[in-house]
Amino acid sequence: MEIFKTAAELQKFALDAKRSGKIIGLVPTMGYLHAGHASLIDIARKKADIVIVSIFVNPTQFGPTEDLDKYPRDFEHDLELCTQHGADVIYAPAPDAMYEADASTWVEEVKLSKVLCGVSRPIHFRGVTTVVAKLFNLTLPDIAVFGEKDAQQLLVIKRMVRDLNFPVEIIAAPLVRQNDGLALSSRNRYLSETEKSNALVLSQSLYAARGAIESHGLEGVDLIIEAMKEKITAAGGRVDYVEALDTANLEPPTAETKEVLLALAVFFGTTRLIDNQIIQVK
Repeated sequence: MEIFKTAAELQKFALDAKRSGKIIGLVPTMGYLHAGHASLIDIARKKADIVIVSIFVNPTQFGPTEDLDKYPRDFEHDLELCTQHGADVIYAPAPDAMYEADASTWVEEVKLSKVLCGVSRPIHFRGVTTVVAKLFNLTLPDIAVFGEKDAQQLLVIKRMVRDLNFPVEIIAAPLVRQNDGLALSSRNRYLSETEKSNALVLSQSLYAARGAIESHGLEGVDLIIEAMKEKITAAGGRVDYVEALDTANLEPPTAETKEVLLALAVFFGTTRLIDNQIIQVK
């Protein structure tokens, strides 16, 4: 296991690997790794000669009132998990190793990023696309693995790669849940036991809605969404959004829609959780 802290040493390593014909796989993370992240590393391990895991709590994707300072960090745990799952390199820079003090260049996707999480977190995806573009330039990956847990992020990254002609294959990894259905998230540690129990309503309502849409199509989807909101609110959640959008363009579904993203963001206490289901439409 090699651990790099600076952009220059990581880029030199990647250039040497590319020149020797190695296939590079990248798994971008913000650390505090769990089984969901491990599944991404496992996928990369099967497809690449060299697996690079970035561990970087990216300040540019946090708004001024969000949880940057208290975002959980545990590098020793992350190192152990990466080692167990066969990663070759960890890139763990400090913020000033990724951003110059007078940095003034951004990579921004301006359509898919403006709905769902982009409404309440208006600078979030600009920070995501910028840091991912930088990581692509530093690691020169042939493949990069992103989880379907952050479904909008995945679609935004795919659009960026298409539009900017990055020579990177984006691989989507299935969302991983606890046995009780709660989607794995580094932020779950903020939840009290009562909030964790209440938050099970998210997966329960998503699965119920999925069954209704798969059985009856998108007819009545507005009523399904309203029922989800009522159920979530009754369980103590504060809804940021619950929406069903066409995965092709993140616009409201039409008669031509073949696949829909049913996505939600909900606060339990001060903790904001996201979850989703991707549903084939008959």
